[in-house]
Amino acid sequence: AIAALRHGAHDYLQKPIDNAACRAAVRRALEHTRLRRENRHLRSALAGDAAPRLIAVSDAMRRAVDLARRAARGKSTVLITGESGTGKERIAAAVHHHSDRVGQPFVAVNCAALSPSLLSAELFGHVRGAFTGAARDRPGLFEQAHGGTLFLDELGEVDGAFQAALLRVLQEGVLRRVGDDRDRDVDVRIVAATRRDLRAEVAAGRFREDLYYRLAVIPIHLLPLRERPDDILPLA
Repeated sequence: AIAALRHGAHDYLQKPIDNAACRAAVRRALEHTRLRRENRHLRSALAGDAAPRLIAVSDAMRRAVDLARRAARGKSTVLITGESGTGKERIAAAVHHHSDRVGQPFVAVNCAALSPSLLSAELFGHVRGAFTGAARDRPGLFEQAHGGTLFLDELGEVDGAFQAALLRVLQEGVLRRVGDDRDRDVDVRIVAATRRDLRAEVAAGRFREDLYYRLAVIPIHLLPLRERPDDILPLA
């Protein structure tokens, strides 16, 4: 029992198990986890990294915000869809800030802003000599976001090779830097966003179906402002 506690166990029970003692131990463990989460959140807020303020008056936006907060409690990937300017990154930041990862990094990258080769190097990192100009080993954004959340904006724009590499990270929790010959473990929660209809992209053969279902575990759709006019004056 002492060895278990030294290795990180919260508590231990003696046989024969007493149900009341077991329930009390679980309550204490849950309370300990809740206090740690609140502590990380408060430290993050004091550092100027408070949760984003979300203006939600319309029923549609209220449902989206509520779903984001509920999704934050788990570890599943989240796929946020909607037109440009509907607030996808703010919803992604809310998922992070209401999760147990709040004290860890929130890293955002616009996939459409980078070429396929540069995107892979930026996200997966590279080793020295992997390509011209790679003078030293460099960890990618996946490793920089270790323990936290990685927001992949405009994911519908990436090519098939990147889709395959991303699928491997989601399935196995490992990545390989560009030019490297070994895998590295990574603990990152993925929140993705796109303005495209990924179901239509899958049907057209431009997006991997297996990757789509890995990403859309919790889908959140954001309507454009013209379809939720109740939010216009509060936003103004």
